[in-house]
Amino acid sequence: MAELAHFTGSAGGPPARPPAHRRLLTALLLVALLLPAALVQLPAAGEARAQPSGSRSVSVSVDYLNPSVPSGGDDLTVSGKVTNKTEAKITDPHVSLRLSGPLTSRSEVSQATERTGWISEYDGAEIGGPGTEELRSLAPGMSREFSMTIPVDRLPLDAPGVYQLAVSLSGTSADAGYEQVLGIEHTFLPWQPDNLSTKTRLTFVWPLIATPRLTARTEPDDVQTPLFAGDGLLEQMEPGGRLQQMVALGEELPVTWVVDPELLAAASAMTEPYNVLTEDGETVPGKGQETARQWLGDLQNAVKGREVVALPFGDPDLASIAHRGRKVSGTLDQLGDATTLARTTVESVLHLEPETDLAWPAEGAVDRRIAGVAGAAGAQWLLARSDSMTESGLSYTPTAARPIGGGQTALVADAQLSRAFEGDMSRAETFSLAVQEFLAQTLVTTLQQPNMQRSIVVAPQRTPTLGQAQAMAEALGDLDTSTWMTPLNLSSAAVEPADPAANRTVPGTGAYPKKLRKQEIPRRAFDRILATRQQLDNFSDILDRSRRVIVPFGNALLREMSTQWRGRKAEAEAFRLEVQEYLQDLTSQVQLIDKSDLTLSGNSGTIPVTVQNNLVQNVRGLELRLTSGVPSRLRIEQERQPIEVAGGHSTSVKFEASARASGPVKITAQLFTADGKPFGEAKTFQVEVTSITSTVLLVIGAGILLLVLAGVRMYSQRKRAARTADTDEDTYGDGEENGNGDGDDGSDGAGGPEDTADPGNDGDSGESDKEAHRTHPTGGDRADDTDTESGARSGASERVER
Repeated sequence: MAELAHFTGSAGGPPARPPAHRRLLTALLLVALLLPAALVQLPAAGEARAQPSGSRSVSVSVDYLNPSVPSGGDDLTVSGKVTNKTEAKITDPHVSLRLSGPLTSRSEVSQATERTGWISEYDGAEIGGPGTEELRSLAPGMSREFSMTIPVDRLPLDAPGVYQLAVSLSGTSADAGYEQVLGIEHTFLPWQPDNLSTKTRLTFVWPLIATPRLTARTEPDDVQTPLFAGDGLLEQMEPGGRLQQMVALGEELPVTWVVDPELLAAASAMTEPYNVLTEDGETVPGKGQETARQWLGDLQNAVKGREVVALPFGDPDLASIAHRGRKVSGTLDQLGDATTLARTTVESVLHLEPETDLAWPAEGAVDRRIAGVAGAAGAQWLLARSDSMTESGLSYTPTAARPIGGGQTALVADAQLSRAFEGDMSRAETFSLAVQEFLAQTLVTTLQQPNMQRSIVVAPQRTPTLGQAQAMAEALGDLDTSTWMTPLNLSSAAVEPADPAANRTVPGTGAYPKKLRKQEIPRRAFDRILATRQQLDNFSDILDRSRRVIVPFGNALLREMSTQWRGRKAEAEAFRLEVQEYLQDLTSQVQLIDKSDLTLSGNSGTIPVTVQNNLVQNVRGLELRLTSGVPSRLRIEQERQPIEVAGGHSTSVKFEASARASGPVKITAQLFTADGKPFGEAKTFQVEVTSITSTVLLVIGAGILLLVLAGVRMYSQRKRAARTADTDEDTYGDGEENGNGDGDDGSDGAGGPEDTADPGNDGDSGESDKEAHRTHPTGGDRADDTDTESGARSGASERVER
């Protein structure tokens, strides 16, 4: 007030002219006060207005609208439910239809979807008569259903186009005390009664993809009974399941089937006996053989005579490969293998020849590296999305096909149409709104350039839920009878003439969305895949029937790169770890048996080493190498020997060794593949060498000399004794005469001091000692070879076989 008095001057005097800066301040103040009112009175086209708070007091849902695409003479039925969200009672409520439009752009359709309150300029007037239904009063929290049927001819449909159809609830709230709009919901009504001369061509991708469930584990039987991680696929293939409905719905729709061959391989495996790993870690027999056969049979019928596009086997994550796995050795080769395997799998299961030229990055996000990786794998078509390859300066939606160089064509799917069914389609309200918005967007797209022939592509989420699949089918069924769209196969869309004004520039790597980059397979996962693949190569080289291992493990490695692991980091890591550990477990079934320390007595001997094969098939092509830690003390004469072991058996290999000096020697045994790569764990043991040295030989020689001398002495003594006996006989004559013959006392008459020792006993003793010495220098027995069937550790104090 003081400022105002100062502007107008003092009372009783002429008004004083305010200074210039004060006049400017007053003008700015007036503008600030009047601007909000001006904004309310003059809304710009498509701009949201301030909405009365009362228009959100009641929740209005439109759950059913039929027909979705009306024509002249039809009756339009709209039904749904209203719910009082306030604490006050609503009296005299009624619901009414409101129609406004037509909308002239796709952005207007989007903005109408986002509005939640009532704006008189946008929502139109109530349609009376059959367009209004009186309801009973609504207590706080109470809901009531409504249903209105009105002839289409009574709707104010002045010209072809997309109209905003709203259902409002009006009534008197106890809080306000007067009637007002208390709730409103918006949907759309496409109106194109006559066929357009130029229809837009629509390619709708129908994805048949699932999270990998088939593991690398198989039973060691002839048929290799497979193991599934849970029975999730069976649940989806059963009547009413997601995969069953995808097949049943897709059979009746004008779509292009895009299939992951890994799913076909898993379903085919389920038609025979299979096992399931439960959440408790138990393995139980699978029970889905009949369901899998029925599902595959239905799929074969559904795709008969239709175009089927096969993704690389396992649906590999192209972005992860391009950004993180590209430089890991062999990753791009695996991607090429996945493409080759895709064709053979589809041909064998579905009995048709698929298209295999498509690369589909996650959510259609592309950059130059992704395009390069796709091209390296042989893909000529790159399924991108328009929120990745954005347009600038175009007032219409251009044709999807864009040549991007390198012999590749980007098929740029419409982002808004592709994401139209990503919500919770289990609710009738979101289901109905998604269908009507999809139809509205396609009609507005056609009316942008009604005389220009264009082709658009829709690529929805990879694994739609059951509700999403049903919503897509509903919209496509309505669109199939429309007057502005016509279906087109993906391969035909790829060769459509490109719009010269459309964007053909693939964004750089830096433009790739951060949210999607966080979901990528990490570099360490590709390193682990490489290590597993190298171990698989080494293992398969030694097997008689290598395909029993190569096929399940090779396919499992492709599954490890699947796009389906996005958002499932823990599950992906567990899957990769299980594959690696199982291969390690199989590899360890071919092993060297542990050996205890040995003793080598003498200058030479043989060292036995046992190789055990617990696999069901034979191994060959291995080489066993025995290495002496001190060759100057103990030398292995033939360090390398080839190995072949029958399945379920063991074999013992003997190595000749020669001692040079006494002492302990560390021996290392290691298996190697044919190309010289170590296989399995090395085994080490110690050999105690007790060889015969020169000193020992000298002692033995001296002992032999003494024995010879003793023999000579005994011989001389015997000769002298014989001569003495002859002399006595000559001197004394016959023993009888002297009474000294064979007497009764038992003496032999050959007495004398030399006869007190038994010469025969001395001789026998000497021969026995020599024989014992020849048997074994140390007096021990020879060590027998270990049982070839035994995997037991050698006993303590084992001696080397001579």
